[in-house]
Amino acid sequence: MVRLILFITIILGFVARQANAQIDQIIVHDPVAIEHDGRYYLYNTGEGIASWVSDDLKNWDFLGKVFNEPPEWAKKRVPKFNGNIWAPDVIFHNGIYYLYYSISSFASNRSCIGVATNVTLNPDDDDYKWEDHGAVVQSVPGRDNWNAIDPNLAIDENNQPWMAFGSFWGGLKIVRLSSDLLSPAEPQEWYTIAKRDRDKRLGEADPGNGAIEAPFIFKKDGYYYLFVSFDLCCRGSNSTYNVRVGRSEKITGPYYDRDGVSMLEGGGTYIVGPNDDFYGMGHNSAYHFNGNDYFFCHAYDKNDRGRPKLVTKILDWDSEGWPTIH
Repeated sequence: MVRLILFITIILGFVARQANAQIDQIIVHDPVAIEHDGRYYLYNTGEGIASWVSDDLKNWDFLGKVFNEPPEWAKKRVPKFNGNIWAPDVIFHNGIYYLYYSISSFASNRSCIGVATNVTLNPDDDDYKWEDHGAVVQSVPGRDNWNAIDPNLAIDENNQPWMAFGSFWGGLKIVRLSSDLLSPAEPQEWYTIAKRDRDKRLGEADPGNGAIEAPFIFKKDGYYYLFVSFDLCCRGSNSTYNVRVGRSEKITGPYYDRDGVSMLEGGGTYIVGPNDDFYGMGHNSAYHFNGNDYFFCHAYDKNDRGRPKLVTKILDWDSEGWPTIH
C-alpha cells in the first residue's frame, strides 16, 4: 500500500511538472501582450506577425497572422526583406489599437518601423480590420548610425507618446511622436538612451561584445524603467541573450543602473539570462495585468534543441524599487 501511494505521488508530481512545463511552451520570438475585453492577446515575430489569445496568461491559442500578405511598401523600402516581420509592439491609445512592427534583414540597418491600427483585437468582431499606415521611421545605411527596428511605444506623464527603438550600431534611440502616433512630432526630438562600446574594426553590422537591442519602457512609482537585451539572440544553443535594466525620472533619460552607471556607458542591472533551462533569455516586455506586474520574454530551450519558447514571469520589486523576476 505504501509503495502504491508512493508510486501515485510520483506520477502525480510528474504530471504536475509536465502541466507546468506546458504553460509557456509556445514557440515565439519577441513577444508583446495586451488585455482586451478580459482576454489577453500576444503578438510576436513571424511571417505576417503571429497572434495568440489567452484567458489566463498560461494557455495560449493561435489566432493566425495579422497580415496575410506583407505590406506593399515594405519590399520597396527594404529590398532584402523576406516577408518575416520582426519585433512587434502593441498599445491602446485614445480608443485605437496600434501595432508597430519592424521591416528589415539581417546585418543591415536599411530598416523601417511600420504601424497598423484596429478598433478591436477580436477577429470575430465585425469591426476587426488592421489598417496599415506605412513607415513611421526609416534608417538608411551610410546616413544613420542606428537601426529602425524593435519599436516600443510609451506615454509620458504629460500624455505625450514616444517611441523607443534600435538594435546594435550606435545604440538605442527614442523619438517624440505626433498625437496620432503615426510619425515623428515636429519639431523633431531624438535622443540616445542606451549604448555599449564595441570594436568598430568589426564593421557597423557586427557588434562584437557590444550587442544591445530591444528597448522596453515600463513606468512605475515615478520612474521610467528601461529594459534592454544584451548579447546575442537567434542562435539557438549559441544564444547568449540576457536582460538588463536602468531607470530615470525622465522618459528621455539619462537612465542609470543600480550601481549608478549610465546606460549610455554600457550600464544595465542584470535581470535574467542563461540558466540551467535556457541558453539565453531576452527581448522582453512588461505589463500590469489584473493586479500584478508581468515580465514576458523568449528563451532558448536547452531541452528542445534551443528552440525559442515563451516565458512569462511575475515581475516583483525590491525595497529600493528595482525589478526582480519570480
